[in-house]
Amino acid sequence: MQPESRLLRVLVVDDDPAVRDLLSAVVISGGYGKPTLASDGAEALAAAPEADLILLDHLLPDSAGIDLLPALRALPHKPAVILVTAHGSEALAARALRLGADDYLIKDPSLPGLLPEVIERVRRHRALREALAAAERDLVHAERMAAIGQLNVALDHTINNPLMAAFAETELLLASSGFTVEQRTGLDAVRAALQRIRDILQRVSNLRHDQTTEYLDGVAMIDLSRRTRPMPIMLGEAVLWLPDEDLARVVSMLLRHAGFRITRATGVTELSGRTSEAGVTVVVVTGSSVPGLEPLRGFHPASSRSYTVVALVAGNGDAARAAGADHIVNLPFDPGTFVGDLLAAMRMA
Repeated sequence: MQPESRLLRVLVVDDDPAVRDLLSAVVISGGYGKPTLASDGAEALAAAPEADLILLDHLLPDSAGIDLLPALRALPHKPAVILVTAHGSEALAARALRLGADDYLIKDPSLPGLLPEVIERVRRHRALREALAAAERDLVHAERMAAIGQLNVALDHTINNPLMAAFAETELLLASSGFTVEQRTGLDAVRAALQRIRDILQRVSNLRHDQTTEYLDGVAMIDLSRRTRPMPIMLGEAVLWLPDEDLARVVSMLLRHAGFRITRATGVTELSGRTSEAGVTVVVVTGSSVPGLEPLRGFHPASSRSYTVVALVAGNGDAARAAGADHIVNLPFDPGTFVGDLLAAMRMA
């Protein structure tokens, strides 16, 4: 059984049953599950909303595959598309990519050998895009939580003191005599209301999420009844030197959710300084497989160290490993297995 991270809903669109069988066999042998089949453009558009990846023939009985790309790219859950054609050209390939195709393959004897690699590359790019979107949501969440924290300070400063004064006055009045039963009942109601306000302020001060619930149609409010999720076990500090901002956000999110504290270095000097501090358990850098370039971009891990060095490399990672990397992650990496593989490398280091 393939890992869950490789599951992919594939749609094969071709009017030739033999080609459909061939593409289906390649998809199944790659561990992506049994694909859905379609023989023309109408069937493809009907099945597309449930697909993650579409292997789309260019010449269909009712349309050209390339003409379906705008409609496919307009779907809320945009599937990846690999255009497959028997009569291709550089101009057709360029046009398909401009219209949103993720890749382009020719129907020739090399197709069964090339297709698994292309599918996996497209799947990983898609997973990284989804992880980047999650990282963006993480950033928005962090900004909202910062605003909630500032609001907590303001509430504590501006409301708590008057609230305590109101409590004290109410208790003094209740301790005195001379009130009618109705007046005392009213004071009891005031005290109960003040206690509810105090409890709400306490929940707000302990708030660690920004989840909302519906208040009125079109109006949402922070859900104070939701329990705060427990913090993950801390796995130490992860120091990142990743100049690509999108990649850095994805890696930061994955490691933070796993329980690492994240520090971003801005250069090799700062990176080297950070790694000498206590508590650093993993260092993630962008490596290079290009001859003549520094495999770890000038970073030289200490020979005696307590941290694991992870290099993200496009291509062969042998040079980065020889330069001191303990674990190589090939780009584009799989977000679904990134943390698990890293933790396994840490245990082995």
